[in-house]
Amino acid sequence: MTPISKRLKSVFAIQSEQKWVNKQSTAEQRIEKLLKLKTVIQSREDDVVRALHADLRKDDEGGRNEAVPIYGEVDQTVAELANWMAPVKADPTPFVESRAKIISEGRGVVLLFSPWNYPFALLFQPLVSIIAAGNCALVKPNELAPHVSKLAAEIINEVFDEKDVAVFEGGVDVANEMLELPIDHIFFTGSPAVGKIIMTAAAKHLASVTLELGGKNPVIVDRTADMQTAAGTIAAFRNLNNGQVCLCPENIWLPEEVADEFIAMVQGAFQAMFYKDGKLNPDTNGKIIDERNYQRVKGYIDDARSKGANIVCGGDGDLELRSIHPTIMTDVPANATIMGEETFGPILNIFTYKDVNEAIIAIQQQPKPLALYIFTSDDEFSEMVLSKTSSGGVTVNGCLMHVAVPGMPFGGVNSSGIGAYHGIFGFRELSHQRSVLFM
Repeated sequence: MTPISKRLKSVFAIQSEQKWVNKQSTAEQRIEKLLKLKTVIQSREDDVVRALHADLRKDDEGGRNEAVPIYGEVDQTVAELANWMAPVKADPTPFVESRAKIISEGRGVVLLFSPWNYPFALLFQPLVSIIAAGNCALVKPNELAPHVSKLAAEIINEVFDEKDVAVFEGGVDVANEMLELPIDHIFFTGSPAVGKIIMTAAAKHLASVTLELGGKNPVIVDRTADMQTAAGTIAAFRNLNNGQVCLCPENIWLPEEVADEFIAMVQGAFQAMFYKDGKLNPDTNGKIIDERNYQRVKGYIDDARSKGANIVCGGDGDLELRSIHPTIMTDVPANATIMGEETFGPILNIFTYKDVNEAIIAIQQQPKPLALYIFTSDDEFSEMVLSKTSSGGVTVNGCLMHVAVPGMPFGGVNSSGIGAYHGIFGFRELSHQRSVLFM
């Protein structure tokens, strides 16, 4: 038995007892833990920035933007937790002489896996919900972001007793050992392919799951849209974190008569945002996480090109810098590998339509995405698209922004995820709603 295996089993045994204590904890006790977490993260914010730059070449703003949502999550939870925890009266009919209530109780021991693209924010944001709901947690930071993993472990060890939250660094072997435990709930953020592995492992113990996955997020641009705004927005968000964001726009559907003009606008935005003196400025769009993923993304472009796709711009990369140039492809054939895979790289696939129903049918035939984006000045158009499509979330006349609204749930549907969190939705996701009838 390895030292990690021995410690993992020991901590799990401790948390399996502690979960009954945490289940009974008060709002004040949970809030105390969350405020301490916020304070420690704030004190280490410069370290967060440095770690994210080392792993993903995120700039100062990008690094701090991973901490800010955690603060907001803590602040909202602190303000509302007592209300969230309060029992809810229920109608006892048909037992009219009785009384009934619904109580929220922690799920127990939660296994939390973080992704590598937002390795700090997407570890601690779910952890806030886990703690708020009265759970224990076994946490594994992502090994592909080693600087963040080390820092996250230091923060967790400073804030929490391991009977409440314990951290285990390591690779796939550690993850597999953790998945063998008879855990109560698994919270995973990552790819649909790994999500299937997580769900299979959870089935062995009938553990509940939250799967935050991804997909090929489509964009429909209406004829009434402000084309310049749409082009600039899509250009910026497709290249956020070098395209390594589960919410990035990817497959763009345009009226065919505006396609050339629109593509030129996107190219112009690329040049203004990511190039200096005609050369890619690597500090403006981060880096691909590792060589394997660099080769994977570059391989999508080369494969599509070999099958007849037109590379309008980009298509090149720099392995040493692990940067892929912002890329636009048209005429991408259905048999191109990229058409069936979440790209997680700075590639836009452009498609055109005469009638918008062509775009809608194409989207309907794909797995449900994590996000859908609509650009239009016609409310009836957006409502029509919403009625005929399904996705985890939607932003109209923008990209990604729905994720920043704490009063709305964030999550996918089917292939793009199971469950949702943020604010009260995270509290509910990590709680069991228990019905109680007093006869």
